[in-house]
Amino acid sequence: MKSSNAFKDTIKNYLDTRASEDELFAVTYKKENKNLDECCNYVIECAKKGGCTGYSDEEVFGWAVHYYDEDDIKNVKPIKSRVIVNHAIELTPDDVAAAKQKALEEVIQQEKDRLKKKPSSKKTVVTETVQSELF
Repeated sequence: MKSSNAFKDTIKNYLDTRASEDELFAVTYKKENKNLDECCNYVIECAKKGGCTGYSDEEVFGWAVHYYDEDDIKNVKPIKSRVIVNHAIELTPDDVAAAKQKALEEVIQQEKDRLKKKPSSKKTVVTETVQSELF
């Protein structure tokens, strides 16, 4: 599979951060016979071999680091698969307030639209039967 940009970016960001904090890994990360695409393929291969449908960040990043650490991992072929990157987004109080305001505006608009709709008028015709007395 050709890795998605979100997956590649997540792996790359982790590896870049790790290399900036760990001098030994920084040397390993610069190996010329290693590249990000093959690293992502290796991570996907490890995930497939594991047989689970989801893995923790630590497991995935551990496989990525392992790829760079081991010189005998090479020529990893792409695997047809789909990767989903799930990360929580930290919102600032301003972001929360803006999201609440937007949601409120949407609800108000929906209610206005609902009230504008003409109710279907089903008039029922009541017929009164008059019975006349013969006697």
